Amino acid sequence: MDEVKVVVAHSERATLRVGDVFLKVDVDQARIDVEVEAMSLAPVPTPEVLWRKPPVLAIAALPGTTLGHLGGPSTGSPAAWAAAGAAIRKLHDAPLPSWPGQAGRSIAALAAELDAECELLVTNGLLPADLVTRNRRVAEAALRPWTPAFTHGDLQIAHVFVDGDEVTGIIDWSEAGRGDALYDLAVFTLGHEEHLADVLAGYGTDIGLDLDVIHAWWSLRSLLAVRWLIEHGFDPFAPGCEVDVLRSRM
Repeated sequence: MDEVKVVVAHSERATLRVGDVFLKVDVDQARIDVEVEAMSLAPVPTPEVLWRKPPVLAIAALPGTTLGHLGGPSTGSPAAWAAAGAAIRKLHDAPLPSWPGQAGRSIAALAAELDAECELLVTNGLLPADLVTRNRRVAEAALRPWTPAFTHGDLQIAHVFVDGDEVTGIIDWSEAGRGDALYDLAVFTLGHEEHLADVLAGYGTDIGLDLDVIHAWWSLRSLLAVRWLIEHGFDPFAPGCEVDVLRSRM
């Protein structure tokens, strides 16, 4: 009998693996709707949808392994990171989906959320004021006009599978939609700054990439994540994770 493995679980959703099938349980059906639609539109390899019976979505496992995870070493070669960069560029160049994604929040909404979160981080004693203040200044560079792209919205390295130097698939599309392409590149390289050059080699730098904006998204993403992670049982203080990312900007 196949073993049931809990991949991730918190109060909003859970993902289980049973053999070669992943079962995603999500109380928010809009997220599942986005995931299924985005996978059908994305011009990159995605998991096969096996069946759907709310609140459960069943998808097939992908071949290969992930490039690694935040806080751990990368298991991929420079060529694999470059291949991932090329796949991300292919996604960003695709026709736009009809809906905004996580990477497509307005500048005003994002700035308001960031200011509120920074205040809570300091008031609740979760992070030192100087760390928050410095990273809030760095994050400012991300709050600028951008050209919409087809974005994944949660492009962690654990969501990209490779076999050797070939991308075999990208998972977890519930935050996909129109958004800032540099957000995807920043999330993908969060905590793995040493591979940014490899990713950009595959992605291409002919679109006027602004490294300061990628650095800003590292700070912004981490500031917004810390409190949520703590409240949902994760540890942003683990070596190489969000708090270390924030400290690297000091």
